[in-house]
Amino acid sequence: MELDLITDKKIKINKKELILSEAATLFKEKGFGRTSMRDLAEKVGMEAASMYNHIKSKDEILELICFKIAHQYISQLQEIENTNQTFQEKLNAIIGLHVQLIIEDAASVSVANNDWKYLSEEKKNQYKKARKSYEKSFANIIEQGMQNGEFQKMNVSVALFTILSSLRWIELWYKPSREITPQELEDDLKTLLMKGMLKEDR
Repeated sequence: MELDLITDKKIKINKKELILSEAATLFKEKGFGRTSMRDLAEKVGMEAASMYNHIKSKDEILELICFKIAHQYISQLQEIENTNQTFQEKLNAIIGLHVQLIIEDAASVSVANNDWKYLSEEKKNQYKKARKSYEKSFANIIEQGMQNGEFQKMNVSVALFTILSSLRWIELWYKPSREITPQELEDDLKTLLMKGMLKEDR
């Protein structure tokens, strides 16, 4: 009996993950507002009524996707912060983090970037707070790198949002069919972005 319960739980988890994955793809393609639970049920091959055994609502799906991505960015940035790397190495690692997450789960990243505004007011405020916390930690690494003499002096916000904007377009442009590998894309972006940050005498 206990084994049956564990198996049922695993099936439910796998179904939930499938629903979230397909929902992210639909939200990216059609937009959150234009995607219905019926659309999603057809996409995953389930009856709409059966979906509610795994997910309460479309709003819950959006919430889970947005906060999953936010958690991934924040937790991995914290790991980078806690290393003994130079600030140049930390910035390189953060750029790599963005490239990898976007390529591995472009649809979910797109939803988190573009559809978070459809969250409930409470969840929207929590999401904004998480995003600002991430941006603050990212900015601190840039600022400390400037103070340490690794990066040239400039406005920290300009540097931060230039880097973030340069990374965000990847989810709009990159496809596996492009004539560039994920590693080549990451290397090229690091070269372009880091050359603008490093002091000329380094």
